[in-house]
Amino acid sequence: MSDNLAFIEEKFRELEEKIMDPNLINEDREEWQRVMKEHADLEPIVFKYRQLKESENDLEESKGMLYEKLDDEMKELVKEEIKTLEEDLEKYQEELKILLLPKDPNDHKNVIVEIRGGAGGDEAALFAGTLFRMYVRYAERSNWKVEIMSTNEIGIGGYKEVIFMIKGKGAYSRLKYESGVHRVQRVPETEASGRIHTSTATVAVLPEAEDIDIDIEANDIRVDVFRSSGNGGQSVNTTDSAVRITHIPTGIVISCQDEKSQLKNKDKAMKILKTRLYDLKLSEQNAEIADMKRGQVGTGDRSERIRTYNFPQGRVTDHRINLTLHKINSFIDGDLDEMIETLITTDQAQKLQQIE
Repeated sequence: MSDNLAFIEEKFRELEEKIMDPNLINEDREEWQRVMKEHADLEPIVFKYRQLKESENDLEESKGMLYEKLDDEMKELVKEEIKTLEEDLEKYQEELKILLLPKDPNDHKNVIVEIRGGAGGDEAALFAGTLFRMYVRYAERSNWKVEIMSTNEIGIGGYKEVIFMIKGKGAYSRLKYESGVHRVQRVPETEASGRIHTSTATVAVLPEAEDIDIDIEANDIRVDVFRSSGNGGQSVNTTDSAVRITHIPTGIVISCQDEKSQLKNKDKAMKILKTRLYDLKLSEQNAEIADMKRGQVGTGDRSERIRTYNFPQGRVTDHRINLTLHKINSFIDGDLDEMIETLITTDQAQKLQQIE
């Protein structure tokens, strides 16, 4: 690891020199931005490595002091200092192992989140609405922006399907663990007798496809327009503003009707299509990821779940990491960080075990 870190530090110095080169800034802006990104990616590793080296030097000096003529009190102080420095070294080494783990190239991207009601009828659609609002609140807490792409409402605050984009630095790195079947146990708003029902909703979190990721041939798509239906304002059922795009090679169909403008609906539908195709491309490149994702998202059946929201007992349980939080109200209000941090830590630990 030491040789790798020394190489990374040298590379970091070279990038620093390039960043300050006025010729690069003026003549090749795109290359300069690439260098800036690579520099930013290496900075936390180099910072931690320099902390490690400083602690190693301090430890060597402190150990050397034990060979000097010291009174008992001073010797005890030096021993305490050595103990602290050894603990720091161990901590820095573990942190560097995590920083050196292969990065997911999509971690920096925006995400498109698709939530669909699963088993449970109207209650499942209402739960899909609860999850949608939970992620919107989390995005607000994270200072991210939310853009609704497509909705299929049931009219009482729920969704058969809702697709939306979350724009923000590192959105995918934190939300990718949310893909899967979410189960709720609560007394439905539509239930008068007060019996607890179990319903599900599926969540799929996809990294936004950039233009460089996916190129769609014009001959590969068919675009149909139709009149909007459902809640949508004065333009509903009066103009052909809704858009349906069919990707002929894969059979993927995307419909958008939320906007009054046909052009805006088409633009949103194309974004969703590109993201779906990018996800398909990633899955084909890595069969293990494809199998894992199918296992997470599943079909919406009650038995396929990653997390349970139990309202009567006020708890949320993630079954992948056996973590239960007794704060369901704050959780569905977007307080997801504790759960997400534990999921990230567990994922990192599993990857470290595979390397070791």
